[in-house]
Amino acid sequence: MDPVDLAAIDAERQRIRDAHLMQDRPASSARGVHHVALLSSDVERTVRFYQDVLGFPLTEVIENRDYKGSTHFFFDLGNGNLLAFFDFPGLDLGPYAEVLGGLHHLAISVDLSTWRRLRERLDAAGIAYTEESGTSLYFRDPDGARVELLAEPLGEMYGSTVR
Repeated sequence: MDPVDLAAIDAERQRIRDAHLMQDRPASSARGVHHVALLSSDVERTVRFYQDVLGFPLTEVIENRDYKGSTHFFFDLGNGNLLAFFDFPGLDLGPYAEVLGGLHHLAISVDLSTWRRLRERLDAAGIAYTEESGTSLYFRDPDGARVELLAEPLGEMYGSTVR
């Protein structure tokens, strides 16, 4: 791996801030995230993980309109946000992989008391995780997608406002 020029990276980040961050930015054209869709190799295993371990209620199970026999199912993440999954029976999708343009991780905001309770549930379920800064838990879902439980308010990161 080639050495990284951190000074050049810092300078480029500052150039991007100066060129694109607006003090008086307009309102977004979006209303919010309707849902984020991930893939599942086993619907029931995914439901047991996200609902039973993490406490995200399953809200609906329907057929995927784009692929007959595929299940489209949703979990409530709070504040009108949904996490969705598809399964694709008969397709060999291979194992999860982090690739450019793909999902690195899904960060889900929870309050600190819930974060502590969910850490205990991960322990009880034998799910390995990495804890960072006393506010982040990183772990993998049953199909390998990286999930972060973040005890930071929506719109904040490391004490900074990011919205």
